[in-house]
Amino acid sequence: MLMMDQLLLAGAGLIAGLVNALAGGGTFFSFPVFMAFGLPPVVANATNAAAVWPAHPLAAWSERAQLRGVPHLPLLIGLTVVGALIGAGLLNTVGNQGFKQLVPYLLIIATTLFAFGPNVRRWMSQDSPFRVSLFGGALMLLIAAYGGFFSAGMGVMLMAGLLLLGLHQMQTNNAVKNLLGALVNTVAVVLWTWQGLIDWSMVPVAFAGAVVGGLLGARLSRWLPVHWLRRVVIAVGCGLSGFYLWV
Repeated sequence: MLMMDQLLLAGAGLIAGLVNALAGGGTFFSFPVFMAFGLPPVVANATNAAAVWPAHPLAAWSERAQLRGVPHLPLLIGLTVVGALIGAGLLNTVGNQGFKQLVPYLLIIATTLFAFGPNVRRWMSQDSPFRVSLFGGALMLLIAAYGGFFSAGMGVMLMAGLLLLGLHQMQTNNAVKNLLGALVNTVAVVLWTWQGLIDWSMVPVAFAGAVVGGLLGARLSRWLPVHWLRRVVIAVGCGLSGFYLWV
């Protein structure tokens, strides 16, 4: 691999890790880079997931104290693993042509969720006990399946789903969201590795960049105005949605 290619992959991982740590939405920056390298859409999606995998596990580990005593956590973990297996399994079934046609619509969904995520959280912040009903369990299963298939926007969906279940304490909500997001990404990467969908030659450099970006983002989050970054992410999401609809 040429030095310029390695720098591009490292930069994609760095930006994705940084953006994920600060505001979320890092996939908008890294996924197109793997597509630009000529990878088939399914392989690009799976390779991107492996490259930016550190984001949720690192965040979940840093917030592990918030997970103590969370009710229904084993049930949520079980639903998440099953949903992630379903979504990740569907990726190979859909195939490259089918996934290519879905990409712009998935990006539109992810961008919309990302743009209106704060409003959704405010609308759902109502006093209700935290419980996993049949509807809530089905919802979390569906969200995990979406994340296993295409991870962009999954964090916002998980947070909104947990709010609907009644988990309104935001620090705890965020910690559980990161734990479940880590499980979804891990299950998907393991399954796609077994299916041979990941181009591992492109992963290490981008993976290292994502780790550095995540650590850097954790420091910058103390003083960087995140609302400006959110606007950049939304603009990129809109631009990519339009581009993939056009091509």
